Order: sequence, then structure tokens, then C-alpha cells
Amino acid sequence: MIVTLTANPSLDRTVEIPAGLARGTVIRATRSVADPGGKGVNIARALSVSGVETVAVLPGDDGDPVLAGLTEANVRYSNLSTGYPIRTNVTIAEPDGTTTKINAPGEPFDERSQRELTRLLINEAKGASWLVLAGSLPPGVPSDYYAVVSRAVREGLGAQAPRVAVDTSGVALRDTLNGQDGLPNLIKPNSEELAELVGRAGAWEILESDPAETARTAQDLVDRGVESVLATLGSKGAVLVNAQGAWHAQHAPIKARSTVGAGDCSLAGFLLADESGQAPHECLAQAVAHGSAAASLPGTQVPSLQDTTPEEVTVTKIG
Repeated sequence: MIVTLTANPSLDRTVEIPAGLARGTVIRATRSVADPGGKGVNIARALSVSGVETVAVLPGDDGDPVLAGLTEANVRYSNLSTGYPIRTNVTIAEPDGTTTKINAPGEPFDERSQRELTRLLINEAKGASWLVLAGSLPPGVPSDYYAVVSRAVREGLGAQAPRVAVDTSGVALRDTLNGQDGLPNLIKPNSEELAELVGRAGAWEILESDPAETARTAQDLVDRGVESVLATLGSKGAVLVNAQGAWHAQHAPIKARSTVGAGDCSLAGFLLADESGQAPHECLAQAVAHGSAAASLPGTQVPSLQDTTPEEVTVTKIG
């Protein structure tokens, strides 16, 4: 079983327009859909649609549209009531695959609510193989919250604690790596997040175009105690680095419709393959296959395993 935590969930509304976005004009949309969102929610949706047992843990009141969407998608969830509606994010999708996102900040989350959410998470994580801590943090939550949660889960469950994967950005990602006892087993940065994490914020384009340089950069994090780094590189695929080595994987060219959630689906693909006992390079191939399949779908739709084509992925060992 895989448990996900989405501390700052959202209702993701995607609006497709017939031509390029033009500011200051009236545009008639060709399509508009709304899906339950937030990184952990997206990962849970992608796992669930492929038959992997999963639980999405999130704050939100019974009856909220996000929870209703999870019920409709047959995704099991455990929620902490908050007394306020979950935020709404808007994505504008152009015909060539360009997406513009407008993300609301979410409602403030006080210390008491943080403790209650952590207790709920520890209870749901019993017997899980992976715990995924994903997405932005709402206002009022300290930037080291994911490290605090990791420690609490490990202290609460001891030897039965699941492995921890983290997919976030900015200061929340940086502070996730503070202190050895809260370190995640796996992190999934994109090229920009990886560059910023190691103090090379302006070098993300170099990383995206040079898998070997990405591997060298990620190796620094493995040396610091992170077991695995899965770095996604957009259309250039992804790089995996762990103690066994480094690999680069890239999918054959696809026609992208929306890249929203593609990184989340990449992590879902990796975990799905890991759950079935596949080798690291095979998990990487499935991660790239999942991300590519997600990018070829409209809006925030998530692919099932049957929608992916790992046979179209080329994996190269680079270290």
C-alpha cells in the first residue's frame, strides 16, 4: 500500500482555449474540466487507476468538491475537517501544449491542525510500503514540515515505518533535507528544483540538456544521505541516481497536450514499478512512460498502466 499526504490540496480547473493566450481579450474556451488536485492527490489518482492500493490523506471537509471528486474516481482517502473550502487552481491550456497556471495559496493551517494531520497520517501509514509527502505547504505551515512528519512517522511506527518519498519545491524541499533523521528515501525534483536545491539556480537549463551533469549534481544529494534522486527533465526524460549507479531514460517523441501533473505521474510510475519488485532502471523507465502518457492527455487526466508505453523508453546507464 502507498499513502500520500497532500497538505495543500486543490480543485484543479483546466480551461482549454482554441488559440494562443492573448491578454486583455475575451476568449471562448473549447473545454473546461475540474479534477481533484495537489501533487499527492494526483499521485494517488494515478496509482489507484492502475490498481495499486493507496490512501490519499488531506485536509478538507466532508462534501468538499475535491473529496467528492476522489470518491467519483474511486480513490480511497482520509480527510481532516478544516471548516473552509479547498482552494481552486486554474490552468489555461493552449493547443500547442503550453500551459499557464494560476495557483491559489490555500487557507492558513495552524499548529493544532498540523499535529492532527500528522496523527492521522501516522495511523494511515501503518502497513504501507511508501509514504509520499507531496506538493506545496499552506500558509502557516513551517518549511521543515515534511522533515518533521518523516521523523514523527518513523518514531511512531518504528521498524514498520514506510519508506518516504518527497516531491515539493523551493524552501520546503531544501528544509526537507535538514538533519539526517528526517531525510527522505527518495526525492523527485525537476531540473529547476534540483539546480536551486544545490545552489545553482541559474543552471537548470544545463541540467535539463545534460543528463550526465544532472547525475553528478544528484550524486551530491545521495552522498548527503538521500537514497535515491529521481530528477525529471521534461521532454528530455529523467535521471535516476542511487548507490547502485545512475541512469538516464527518455521516451520516443510524443505530442504534448498538457504537462500539468506529468511530474506527479512520473513519481507514481516509479512507485508502481517498485511495488511490483522491478529493478531501479526499470522503475525509471516506467516513471518516464507514465510522465509521457500524462503529458499526452488533456488537462489533469492521469494515465493507467495500460496507457503507458515503457517499451518506447530508452534507458542508458551513465554512472
